[in-house]
Amino acid sequence: MEELSHYIDGQRVKGKSGRFGDVYNPATGEVQARVPLATAEEVNEAVAKAAEAQVAWAATNPQRRARVMMALGRLIVENMDTLAEAVSREHGKTLPDGRGDVQRGLEVVEVCMGTPALLKGEFTSDGGPGIDLYSMRQPLGVVAGITPFNFPAMIPLWKLAPAISCGNAMVLKPSERCPSAPLLVADLLKEAGLPDGVLQIVNGDKEAVDAILDNETIQGVAFVGSTPIAEYIYSRACSNGKRAQCFGGAKNHMIVMPDADLDKAADALVGSGYGAAGERCMAVSVAVPVGDRTADALIERLVPRIEKLKVGPYTAGEDVDFGPLITKASKERVAGLIDKGVDQGATLVTDGRDFALQGYEDGFFVGATLFDNVTAEMDIYKEEVFGPVLSQVRTESYEDALKLTMDNTYGNGTAIFTADGDAARDFANRVNVGMVGINFPIPVPLSYYTFGGWKRSAFGDLNQYGPDAFRFYTRTKTVTARWFSGIKEGGEFAFKPMD
Repeated sequence: MEELSHYIDGQRVKGKSGRFGDVYNPATGEVQARVPLATAEEVNEAVAKAAEAQVAWAATNPQRRARVMMALGRLIVENMDTLAEAVSREHGKTLPDGRGDVQRGLEVVEVCMGTPALLKGEFTSDGGPGIDLYSMRQPLGVVAGITPFNFPAMIPLWKLAPAISCGNAMVLKPSERCPSAPLLVADLLKEAGLPDGVLQIVNGDKEAVDAILDNETIQGVAFVGSTPIAEYIYSRACSNGKRAQCFGGAKNHMIVMPDADLDKAADALVGSGYGAAGERCMAVSVAVPVGDRTADALIERLVPRIEKLKVGPYTAGEDVDFGPLITKASKERVAGLIDKGVDQGATLVTDGRDFALQGYEDGFFVGATLFDNVTAEMDIYKEEVFGPVLSQVRTESYEDALKLTMDNTYGNGTAIFTADGDAARDFANRVNVGMVGINFPIPVPLSYYTFGGWKRSAFGDLNQYGPDAFRFYTRTKTVTARWFSGIKEGGEFAFKPMD
């Protein structure tokens, strides 16, 4: 069985704790590797080495740091299939989804190639008599990233690329369920010219997380995961004087107006609701048709599309629509929420609980599940399912649909499908959600904008990637300068104050 490692000072090293986590093949249920779980002492050692490396890295000019990102981008393209296979092997998502995972991370790396422009400060000449003012952006020092299992390449790249480009050193703690892709990225960064020690990877569980949060050298923490953990990390990091951005769960609604193209809406719901087995924070898990006629017509279109979905292991080929969930516990949790939906009175239209695949009976599969007549009081609506389950909540009017979305505790992403520009514009302006799609089901902004939710989907003032990332990973320093005039007297400069 493969034994994975940490990445310290530019090389892979074995763990010292003697504790390991199991890395499963989600399609078979078998353990395929072990990953070491770091002690607090190992985390602190990694941080100390990162601090040593960061001094020289911060003194490296931004253009040279950007060249490392340029080389990394090229290497990611050259190794796309290797990275995607590592993602799919440990997560279970299809190879096209694995490639998409890597691609969206690559796009943030590409933005970081413009680091010199993104780190430019401001300048005011003659702000007062002979006085100039200017600002500069300087790195925080050592920062940490704590990333989830559902995007094993994308989110680590979202964190480490801007952090490193800004002149910081980063200590990354990826998910212990999917650790291989970040280790491969670290190898590529070394090949791209990143100095040893600027990126450290420590695998671990809560002990490693708490060590990161309590380490005085670490100045900033970036996290993606569930809302309870996001809130815990944000609170503990802030109480220890650290800057923190923590992104949590979601319950993304898609309003379907009576004038919408229902075939396109149904295609969008199937792709966004069941892709990656629903294990993504931008999955649409709630369809909100306006009017019973719209709701009935939408169900008629959804059912045949759902029945055609192919579920299987990533090794089955490119035509598999989605794979298994990440763990047996995840499968049991999703099945339990489906049970609650039935018990609480929702109409179960398609049932994925008993899905079985010959030869993969021990895999963590759940088939595509569709509920109708869900209400806001039901657990299947209130909780983030994080599985291939779509719930339809019927509403009588646009205002009811908007209110349902706005009253939800989460505010990550939302969408509206309509042919009415006025309705779309009103929705985008009024809805209290961070990312909005108009006839677009998964409104993840392109990497030169910024990604982030509202309400209990996010904790902290700045979002991920784009300009906000460069703000998060730097401090602003403002300088007020006055120079005295030099008057040449007898071949010498005599400096006198200006009048």
